[in-house]
Amino acid sequence: MSAALKLRAGRRTVEINRPDKVLFPDDGLTKADLAEYYRSAARAMLPHLRGRPLMLERHPDGIGDEGFLQKDVPDYFPDWVHTAELPKENGSVTHALCDDTATLLYLADQASITPHRWLAKADRPDCPDRLVFDLDPPGNDFAPVRQAAGQLHDLLDELRLPSALMTTGSRGLHVLVPLDRRAPFDDVRAFAREAAELLAARHPDRLTTEPRKDARRGRLYLDVQRNAYAQTAVAPYAVRALPGAPIATPLAWSELDEPDLTARRWTLTTIGNRLDDTPWHDSLRRGRSLAPARRRLARLGDDA
Repeated sequence: MSAALKLRAGRRTVEINRPDKVLFPDDGLTKADLAEYYRSAARAMLPHLRGRPLMLERHPDGIGDEGFLQKDVPDYFPDWVHTAELPKENGSVTHALCDDTATLLYLADQASITPHRWLAKADRPDCPDRLVFDLDPPGNDFAPVRQAAGQLHDLLDELRLPSALMTTGSRGLHVLVPLDRRAPFDDVRAFAREAAELLAARHPDRLTTEPRKDARRGRLYLDVQRNAYAQTAVAPYAVRALPGAPIATPLAWSELDEPDLTARRWTLTTIGNRLDDTPWHDSLRRGRSLAPARRRLARLGDDA
């Protein structure tokens, strides 16, 4: 067994045990590779994680094994890992929060390949500061995803809502809208559903809000179901537990037209200097109220 790898993170030194453990067998990528990536990504990634309850996707035996999803923090987690106990039906769950680089490295040591984050912060868990549209393609052709993202961007512009674009590292794209944390989840999801339904009505041959796969008939699914209490979405710059170690990567809207864009365009080994300068800049900095956008959406619906 190889000696633990010790990585410095601020005032802490985090041990990566079994650093030579291969997590991505087709690519030869190890736990040490994962930890080194997250250390390099921390500056870009932590602003999108701090204060948010996490669901951890863990693969102790590598991605060839089924792995598991973990919400409740185990007793053996160190006390310097911040946590938040939040209510659920018939009880509560104590979630990990990733507020610093040391925690990000510790999660990598736990073979937590992908952190999935809440759309709300722990101090106001019922009111999200992010709305997300998940563009789920019907097949392997990415062109419909790029087209749908552009159409959604145009609609959000009509509603005067800022938006940001991200590859999921899996199949599709996420479009995110910053919110002011005043509206509860039920209101946010209702707004997202109405916006998605209007967009699908404009493009009925290409888009659908039908959750049943057998009813989509080859159309792209505009998924808004993540906009609910305790639901999660993949974090920006997170590694996905898939061959090639693809990364959920923030995009500039201008990149939507690049022909080689796919959901897995960037990986742990190719992300490179994209970590140095976020294409989002200030697009998610100031959360918006949904009230004016809801009134504009109602008028657009009346005119449809």
